[in-house]
Amino acid sequence: MPHATTRLLALGDSAWTVEFGSTIDPQINARVMALADRVAQARLDDPLFATVTDVVPTFRSLTVHFSPAQTDSEALAQRLQAMAAQDGQQLKTGRLWRLPACFDPGFALDLPALAQAKGMPDNEVIERLLETEFRVYMIGFLPGFPYMGGLPRELAMPRLASPRQKVPAHSIAVAGEMCAVYPWESPGGWNLLGRTPVPLFDLKHVEQPAMLAAGDRVQWYAVSTPQYEHLLAQCRSGQLRRETFLSGEERA
Repeated sequence: MPHATTRLLALGDSAWTVEFGSTIDPQINARVMALADRVAQARLDDPLFATVTDVVPTFRSLTVHFSPAQTDSEALAQRLQAMAAQDGQQLKTGRLWRLPACFDPGFALDLPALAQAKGMPDNEVIERLLETEFRVYMIGFLPGFPYMGGLPRELAMPRLASPRQKVPAHSIAVAGEMCAVYPWESPGGWNLLGRTPVPLFDLKHVEQPAMLAAGDRVQWYAVSTPQYEHLLAQCRSGQLRRETFLSGEERA
C-alpha cells in the first residue's frame, strides 16, 4: 500500500503525478528524489517504463510523463504507487558546490533593508549566508533557477511588495525561508542580497544545461567586486569549467 500521505493524480492522459505531502520538508523531498531515482533505473531495464518521456521532481511531488498511445497507463500507475511505497527513502545527498558570491552594495540591493528588519548589521547577515549549506529542492520558474532550502529562519523575509521589472542575471535572492539565483535578467520579487559570476544555465552543456540539480548542495564564499568581474570574464570565456566549483572531494 502507498504511504498514507501519497496521492496519485492524473495530469491529462499523458502523465501521472505522485504527491508525497503538502509542505516543503527535507524528508518529503527525499521521498520525491528516491522515486525519481527508481524511475530512472526502471527506464533502463523495465519495458513498462520505456515510453516514459520525462520525469519532473518538485518540492513534494514527482510527475512522470509518458507516451499515451504506447503505454499501459493504469499498469504504470500501479507500478509508481508500489515504487513510492518502498522503504529506504533516505535524504539524498547530491553534489556539493562552492560558489562565489559578491555582497558589495551594487549587487546587494535589499541587504540593508533586510539587515535593518532583522536588527543585525549587514556583515552578520552575510556571515549567516556563508555558514549555511543550502539544499536544492527543485529547478523551476526560469531555466536553471534553483529553489534552495536551508535559509536560517532569522533571515526569512517576505517577497517585495512591488516586484522589480528587471532583476539582474546571476542575482542571489531570498524569500520566505528559500534562497535562489536568477540565471537570467527577468522580473522578480525576491530580496536581492548578492550576485554570483557563475552561469547556472548553459546550452553548451547539452545533456544538462542547468548546472544545479535537485538534491545538490550549495555553499557560498565571498568575493570582492574585482574578483567577481575576473571570475565572470573567465566563466564567459570558458576558462573556468563547471567542475571547478565542485568541492574538492566531489572532484576527486
